[in-house]
Amino acid sequence: MHYLCKCSAVALALAAVAAGCGGSGSAQGARVLAAASLTEAFQKVDPSARFSFAGSDELARQIREGAPADVYASANARYPDELFAEGLVEEPEVFASNRLVVIVPRGNPAGIASVADVAEPGVELLVAAEGVPAGDYTRDVLADLGLERALDNVVSNEDDVRGVAGKVALGEADAGFVYVTDAAPVEDDVAVVELPEGAQPPIEYEIAVVAGSENAEAARVFVERVLGPEGRAALERAGFSVP
Repeated sequence: MHYLCKCSAVALALAAVAAGCGGSGSAQGARVLAAASLTEAFQKVDPSARFSFAGSDELARQIREGAPADVYASANARYPDELFAEGLVEEPEVFASNRLVVIVPRGNPAGIASVADVAEPGVELLVAAEGVPAGDYTRDVLADLGLERALDNVVSNEDDVRGVAGKVALGEADAGFVYVTDAAPVEDDVAVVELPEGAQPPIEYEIAVVAGSENAEAARVFVERVLGPEGRAALERAGFSVP
């Protein structure tokens, strides 16, 4: 009897370990399609998830085309809401917000002191492409400020905001529009120029479980972590604001 009790105790201990490694409380293996600006924060939330970071528009396209995915996190509300209306994701939730800024390479060779300066002749400007949330926010800001002529200075429309930040940090352009969270990883190589008061667009991030996910349990665990204290702390450390 004593031997059987010992065996039962060992079996229970092993079962507990197994549950901790991949059971109901684990997001391990969840396939997370997330906006490029979430790279650092989400990897801190759960390193065991399988991430694909890109422009939110590209990731929405992949979901529409049936790419394997369990969670979708976008840098805007538009794409998750569209996918929800199409029955492709469960109801999205807002989990973070961000700010748009202008960055310039170290030394600021073009002398960019304000957003208006990016419209000056000869300035080489980088922006995210149309359809990419950061690119759409940028175009809205320029239109609101009467600076649409700055788009004539664009030398490259990048696939995601990380492309803008990386190239400006390397000195491949005079300025670029990025989220403040994307300026942080390259802060040693860039300077930040803030938008004028009142020009900041509302930038809300939404997250949703993909409908028909083959790993729905892990997907919901991941979403719960993002919305919970652990996720909120990771997002705030990366420079996001949380609800």
